This record gives sequence, C-alpha cells and structure tokens, in this order.
Amino acid sequence: MRNALSIDVEDYFQVSAFEECSPPEQWDRFPLRVVRNTSRILDMLDAGGVKATFFVLGWVAERAPELVKEIARRGHEVASHGYGHRRVSTQTRQEFRADIRRSKALIENLTGSPVHGYRAPSYSISRKVLWAFDELLDAGYRYDSSVFPVRHDLYGIPDWPSHPFRVVKDKDGWEPAATAPDNEDGITGQMPSILEMPITTLTLGGRNIPIAGGGYFRFFPYAFTRWGLRRINRREKRSFIFYLHPWEMDPDQPRMAGAPAKSRFRHYLNLHRTEERFRRLLGEFRFTPVMELLAAGTVEP
Repeated sequence: MRNALSIDVEDYFQVSAFEECSPPEQWDRFPLRVVRNTSRILDMLDAGGVKATFFVLGWVAERAPELVKEIARRGHEVASHGYGHRRVSTQTRQEFRADIRRSKALIENLTGSPVHGYRAPSYSISRKVLWAFDELLDAGYRYDSSVFPVRHDLYGIPDWPSHPFRVVKDKDGWEPAATAPDNEDGITGQMPSILEMPITTLTLGGRNIPIAGGGYFRFFPYAFTRWGLRRINRREKRSFIFYLHPWEMDPDQPRMAGAPAKSRFRHYLNLHRTEERFRRLLGEFRFTPVMELLAAGTVEP
C-alpha cells in the first residue's frame, strides 16, 4: 500500500515553539540551514526512488528560489506552507488571505506548475478559524492538510476524522462529510467543499495517538512507530500521511536563546536519531506525493 510522504520546508528558527524568542523581523539574522538540510532529504529520496510532497514556506522560497526549482526538477510535488509561518489563529482573515495567496503565487512562478495543496503552520486550522477553508477554496487550493485530530496546546480538532475526507460548508458552517464526491470545482451539490488530508493518527483505546511524523517520530521508539503504521496499512487497510521537517535532520543546528524549557524539549529531542530512523522508514514503507495518492484512487474521500 502506498502512503503519502510530506516534508514541511521551514528552518529551525521559524517553528511556532520559538515564536516568542524568534520574531519574523529577526529571521534574516540567523544562518539559513534549510537549503542544505532539504538537499540531504532530496538525495535520500533519490537513492530510494521515492517521491514526496514538499510544503514550502513562502519566506524560504523567496530566499532560496533554486531550492524550490530543484525540488520540482526532481519530480516532487511542491505545495504551500503559507508565507510567514504564522499560526492561523494569530492572523486576521485578511492577513491569512494575503499570506496563502502570496505563497501560492511565489511557488507557482518558480516551478511553472499549479500549487494544489496547503498546510498551515503548526496544523493550526481549528474550530476557531474554520473560515480558513473559505479562503483556501477562493484562492484556488484543491486540498488542505492542516487538521491534526488530536488534543494539543497549539493545534487539533480531536473529534474530526483521521483519514481523508471532505469538509463541507452548510448553513451551520464547515463540517466533515465522509462521502462527499471529489469535484474539481470544490462544489458538492450546492455546498462549497474542500478535500482535507489530516495528519494520520492511530486509534488505541478510543484515543487518537499521533504516530506519523515530526516530534512524535523522534519521541516514540522506532519500533512503536513502525508497528502503528503497519497496523494502519494492514489492519485498517488505509494509507497514512507522514510528515517531517528538514531541521529535524540537523542535530548541529544553533540553539535558540531564551526558548521555554518545554519548547526546547519538543524541538531538540532525539534530533541525532532522525536521519537513521527516516532511512529505515523509507526502506520499509512505500511512499508517493499527496496528489499522486489522490489521483491513483488509493485514498477515497
């Protein structure tokens, strides 16, 4: 079974955990390491014959245009991670509209191809900002991958599905619609809709366990991650959506002064183990970009 592999292309100083000690107006002062780290991932994927979806931050695309072109040249899907890595909940609707349109235009101009997908910084589309789906649809995005069906202090809609589904807008607002058709124009009957590709979770004991990447990939033993992902493929007969950041391959990155203890723990935990674990993952599961997974009919909304 093929699964979706996604890479969130941002640098170490841009993560939400460091937003208090690393404001955007200071980002140009930090050494840019995202090009080297993303290039390492590209080489690993080439070696394994794997294609992925790269959700690229617009700020990075402006400063490293050749990196974006190289990702596309190597045959990967290039999608949007927004422009300024601000959580949706910290933006007004007008700011969000400008952010997602700016990043989409930047990436499309660099690659010459349409951008279909979007992923919010820190998976920050929650019940408080469901208007974000209106803006994504109006901006021309075909799918979103911002919902994490877990409980977390920064993100999550824990009672939404953990498998791909359509989010449909009716008179009461945006809600999941498990069997809505995947229309090209984003309209389900008379109702606007957009395809949601949530970050995969494993259901154990009635709870959603985050199993498919990021800090959880570094926190859990690799054996547990492999067991959980195989269970999703074999027992649940579903594809999973895995994610990783280039900075997670970089244990030698500069340490951020003034970061809270909890943020430091989340960010730096087991960075030295990520590359070896990622190589094992690539050898033990089959991967493809999000759009190819959809086109192949492996995922049915």
